[in-house]
Formats: sequence, C-alpha cells, structure tokens
Amino acid sequence: MKTTIDLADPIYRQVKARAALRGTSMRAYIAEAVRERLEREARRTGPGGWRAVFGSIPGEDVAEVQRQLDAEFEAIRPEDWQ
Repeated sequence: MKTTIDLADPIYRQVKARAALRGTSMRAYIAEAVRERLEREARRTGPGGWRAVFGSIPGEDVAEVQRQLDAEFEAIRPEDWQ
C-alpha cells in the first residue's frame, strides 16, 4: 500500500541519514520502524479477543476453547441478532 506522510524537517533528515547508514531505503527503514512499534505494542497489551477478557490459559487448551467458541457462534441464527 502506498501512502504519504508528513515529517518535520529534523525528523526527515534523521530518518534519511540513518537509513543511508544502514544501506537501506527510507521506505524500508520506516516500514521496519512501524512494524517494530506494532509488535512492541502487541506484546505490551497481551492477547486479544476472548483471551483479553478471560485471561490466558495453558497453550494446549487454547485450540479447544476456540473450537467451542466457534461452534457456539456458528449455531447463532441471523434472526437472533435482531
């Protein structure tokens, strides 16, 4: 996806210089920075979905709980949502 961002001149110069020092493009440098930020925030906020509400359970039980939840949601009829 292509997008346009506005950077203050001092930040632009820093990004351009650091990308050049690493031998990479600004596009790759910014994409890596955003990806790292998203990963860091995901680690900080913990699991999403039902696990965020009910807490974590042992890894081997996650698939079973998710299977049961999926089965329950599949059983809901569209008219039940009205």
